[in-house]
Amino acid sequence: MKRDITLAFRYASRHLWQYLLGLLSLLLVDSIITVIPRLTGQITDGLTYGITTGSAVAPMTMADVTPLVLRILVCGALVSLGRFGWRYFLLGASRSIEKEMRNDLFSHLETLSMRYYNTHKTGDLMAHFTNDLQSVRNLMGMTVITTFDASIMLIMVLYSMFRFVHPRLTFFAIMPMMLIVLCYSFFAKAMHRRFLEKQEAFSELTDHVQETVSGIRVIKAFVQEHFELAAFALKNQKTKEKNLGVVRLIALAMPLLDLIIGLSMLITLIYGGYLTINRSITVGQFVAFNSYIGMLVWPMIAVGECVSSMSQGLASLGRIRTILHEVPDISDTPDCRHDITALKGSITLNHLTFAYPDTHGVPVLQDLSVSVRAGETLAIVGHTGCGKTTVISLLERLYDPPEADMICIDGVPVSRIPLRVLHEQIACVPQDSFLFSDTIENNIAFGMDAPDHAVIESAARAACLHDNIMMFPEGYQTRIGERGVTISGGQKQRTAIARALVRNAPILILDDALSAVDTDTEEQILQNLKTLRSGKTNLIIAHRISTVQHADHILVLDHGRAAEYGTHEELLALGGIYRDLFDRQQLEKQLHQDRGEDE
Repeated sequence: MKRDITLAFRYASRHLWQYLLGLLSLLLVDSIITVIPRLTGQITDGLTYGITTGSAVAPMTMADVTPLVLRILVCGALVSLGRFGWRYFLLGASRSIEKEMRNDLFSHLETLSMRYYNTHKTGDLMAHFTNDLQSVRNLMGMTVITTFDASIMLIMVLYSMFRFVHPRLTFFAIMPMMLIVLCYSFFAKAMHRRFLEKQEAFSELTDHVQETVSGIRVIKAFVQEHFELAAFALKNQKTKEKNLGVVRLIALAMPLLDLIIGLSMLITLIYGGYLTINRSITVGQFVAFNSYIGMLVWPMIAVGECVSSMSQGLASLGRIRTILHEVPDISDTPDCRHDITALKGSITLNHLTFAYPDTHGVPVLQDLSVSVRAGETLAIVGHTGCGKTTVISLLERLYDPPEADMICIDGVPVSRIPLRVLHEQIACVPQDSFLFSDTIENNIAFGMDAPDHAVIESAARAACLHDNIMMFPEGYQTRIGERGVTISGGQKQRTAIARALVRNAPILILDDALSAVDTDTEEQILQNLKTLRSGKTNLIIAHRISTVQHADHILVLDHGRAAEYGTHEELLALGGIYRDLFDRQQLEKQLHQDRGEDE
């Protein structure tokens, strides 16, 4: 909790003047409010006993009442002005802190490695940006206001009661209120625990909704709507119960608070009435004291609100702090070569062996050695799960190999190349062609600093996408749905290829990026790439032999090992795995053609 408070102060310190001006406005309001009961008490005593002038007592007239009423009106105007001030400064500061924390959280998430996203669900992360930040905003805004206001009000009211009314009456009246401090020490711990459970339940619910919406096509295709509804109902019920856990605790605390406040008022009426009858205090003082007791109700209620919102805010701060303190697995190393600003594209794999962190040391790649000169094309083929995509992930430094020199570009270990340079110099089309819910043009131009329509159109033509785009009513300004759901799989892949081509990077990676296009379109795209990418390095991962047969080098992986290596003709001559894949695909192609002729 101490670290959570430190984090809160770090953000609050950026808005020190706003907080100081806001708290001064709040102090002004509280100071003026405590004066009003004394003025009403003076009017009451004046109307009851008259005004003492010298040795004589004269009845109070309108001329005597008017200045006091005007003072009350001035106090009211100043209170209104002060309340506007503290709202403007303090609530404004809390909103600014919420914005800054959201920016920092998003910025930090972008630096985290793939391992973090593999182990944390999207819904949980979304909950941090919604419920958690809202709780933090309340903590930095209304909780600060309530705590300061209640503390100052309590001190000033108690001072006024002791100083201007009756010390013993004040002591007896506030004695029951001391119980509140004891009760809320238990309440704070219980609220903190229950609020954490509530937030975790909300995260699970959010994640379930996000995953269901993303996979709605699969759910409908397999007629699983009723099962998903049942699963949602269970998570929704859990969220309800955890929310009710917080509500029940508040529902238990508030009546107890009302009971304690009621006891204080009862003591005021009984003992204060007794003192008034015995002339120990005046009627005006009794009226003022009752007003002060009424003012004490707010600080007492504020104790409950402060404990509740502080517990919730600190719990959310703890969740946010956990993310902000998460250290990325992949970052620039101390021996990073910052003098490297561009790459030529030669790639060397030197006895590469790698196992994912969560596979208990079982290697995905074993003793893999390959060398590709700048401007050459390397193709990698093999059965599903043989480690093809892992090679690409290591090359892009989504993960790091056990030893730095296992993967080198231009003779430099990839770990010594600045991450920004490495990613700028590699254009990758992954297996899952992710597209944004935006126009086709903006999706293609995603990696460009200054979008140029001519360059975008040229890339689209090279990816054999231009003709398809022009068939849409709005052409390049056609908006595609979330993750590109409104266009076909082949169009998604070709859009992703065009997006990679506009970068004109020294290294291009196609990770099974032509699997959804027909063979004729595939052949045309590959021919375009050969022309456009002349002198640049290309890595192509594919299952179809037709995709890789023109590559300078072909690597055949089998269970993470280099089973075969050579050109298309050399591998066919070996009569091994590559030849077997080629023969089977040729047979499938022939069967498909025969079936077409029969139809």
